[in-house]
Amino acid sequence: MQSLFTEKAFAEILGRLDNLNPESQAKWGKMDVAQMLAHCSEPLKVPLEKITLAKPNPVMRLLFSFFKKSLYDDKPWKQGLPTSKEFKIVDERDFEKEKQALKSLIEEFYAEKNKTEWPPHPFCGHFTTEQWGKMQYKHLDHHFRQFRG
Repeated sequence: MQSLFTEKAFAEILGRLDNLNPESQAKWGKMDVAQMLAHCSEPLKVPLEKITLAKPNPVMRLLFSFFKKSLYDDKPWKQGLPTSKEFKIVDERDFEKEKQALKSLIEEFYAEKNKTEWPPHPFCGHFTTEQWGKMQYKHLDHHFRQFRG
């Protein structure tokens, strides 16, 4: 899996973001394109410490540990995977505003490519810089494929 911390993947993701427009239609799922952009911003806010998610109970943390590697491995995510309630976007959103907000978060995240200490993920615990970069790329890739971006 590519990492959002490489210059090539960073440029690719920004190019794909630029290819999206308010008329972009989803191949699957319930979100429209503006909601998808807002949704994609939320996971970027976690390592940037712009939002704090509540830690799940010990049983749920154990369950999350079983699929932690799938967040950053080379296998693309399947269509229709469940979304964490904290990242569900169901209200109407402004496309241009969400697009610019996501672009800014991607740029801010990329600027942290040399960071070595990251806050633990509240559900999955510690991730390395490489794992954070791959996980964020994988999530964006998944949703950009959803909208042919």
